[in-house]
Amino acid sequence: MKKERAEVKITIWEALIPLVALIGMLTANVFIFEDTLAGSNQMALLLAAAIASLLAFRLGISWKRILKKMVNTIHSAMPAILILLIIGALAGAWMISGVVPAMIYYGLDIISPRFFLVTAVVVGSIVSVATGSSWSTVATIGVALLGIGKAIGISDAVVAGAIISGAYFGDKMSPLSDTTNLAPAMAGTDVFTHVRYMVYTTTPSVLLTLGIFLVFGFSYDFSEITVDVTNTRTVIGETFNINLWLFLVPLFLLAIIILKVPPLPALLAGALAGALFAIIFQPHIIAEVAGGSGNPFRDGYHAAMQAMFGQVNLTTRDAGVNELLSTTGMRGMLDTIWLILSAMIFGGAMEAAGFLRRITRPIIRYARRQGSLVAATVGTCIFFNFTASDQYISIVIPGRMYRKAYADQGLKPEVLSRALEDAGTMTSVLIPWNTCGATQSRVLGVATFDYLPYCFLNLISPLMSIFFAVFNIKIRRIDQKSSGHVQRTKKEDGEPI
Repeated sequence: MKKERAEVKITIWEALIPLVALIGMLTANVFIFEDTLAGSNQMALLLAAAIASLLAFRLGISWKRILKKMVNTIHSAMPAILILLIIGALAGAWMISGVVPAMIYYGLDIISPRFFLVTAVVVGSIVSVATGSSWSTVATIGVALLGIGKAIGISDAVVAGAIISGAYFGDKMSPLSDTTNLAPAMAGTDVFTHVRYMVYTTTPSVLLTLGIFLVFGFSYDFSEITVDVTNTRTVIGETFNINLWLFLVPLFLLAIIILKVPPLPALLAGALAGALFAIIFQPHIIAEVAGGSGNPFRDGYHAAMQAMFGQVNLTTRDAGVNELLSTTGMRGMLDTIWLILSAMIFGGAMEAAGFLRRITRPIIRYARRQGSLVAATVGTCIFFNFTASDQYISIVIPGRMYRKAYADQGLKPEVLSRALEDAGTMTSVLIPWNTCGATQSRVLGVATFDYLPYCFLNLISPLMSIFFAVFNIKIRRIDQKSSGHVQRTKKEDGEPI
């Protein structure tokens, strides 16, 4: 009863206070702190959570209830946190094994600089569709592609945008992806209907993305960087034992993911395989990292563990290649994990107080046409990505909120599931304190706001979903065949959508 009375008393202005405070502090951090991920954004989220909690007290909500909601929210993020730690270990192991250097070495030889960005999108799309995981794609092939882009002189932010665009294509479209299964489950349809229906908005979105990156590729002047590329390949070849056998490690990881081994054990197996290949193919790297004690077992154990949990800086005759070959292992992920925990605490406090429901309630009330309903769904998904800081919450809560509204307007469930995916999945990586944005920023070493303007697929997808709804393109209704273009009734012809 306390909760119900408190919710009645909540005004929209009270609900907005923690959010406004958070935005103010995050904005100040950008101007004051050089690295906002190192602690300032985490403190902003915790202080905003404190403000939300104080307001919740005023509304009669107990601390016990607030704390329980915070803990439950953190619990929901634990799989992402564990995967993030293992990704750090995998990146370190794949670096000292020569797997990532081999990808860069051969990639510099076969990828045309002018078509590199388009290639990055296509390769990322293929790998992410096959694995169903944007995180695995970015942490493996994405890291290698970033190294290639750096070597040929393309901005890290632009390359990261291309990598993320490709990786999230698969996260959205692959039947193996968790979000691709979650969205139709929330909307009330099946995954294959959902995937087929997303083709309508995704095809023009990805074609526009490829076109933009093609223009970017031809706008760069590569005439003066050929020597640098050759030198980079030479230095990598001098430092590592580069051979095609190294590609057995990513192929092994790809195979076990396709066989539906869960992400956490699959990534751990990939990390351990990388460590084993480092001992087999890179004994000189093992000796360098371990300090060369002369005991092969000790050196192998030392170097593998160091690469997976801590920082490794390999020394070559080229300072640029040194930077390319550095890795931070699990330790490099700790700032991101702190950010995720802080974001979950804020989201939990906001949800316990009923502020998130209060803010979104007016949206449903005014969404009376299919165009405004889809736009409201998109906006709500982005809102929850921003406030709850979790991709899954941005799909689950709007899915529950809008399911009846779509049915009341005679829209099939796949219209809702597509909007959830186009907005919830695709925009999660664009927010620095969201689990996805924080993770990809840390893995690639590129700030979220730096790569955001170049994640064209992620930016176009929610707009495309709204465009199709507003102009009544391929909108399926319950009383009509799913494959046809919806014909308006006489009443609808005279009214705006």
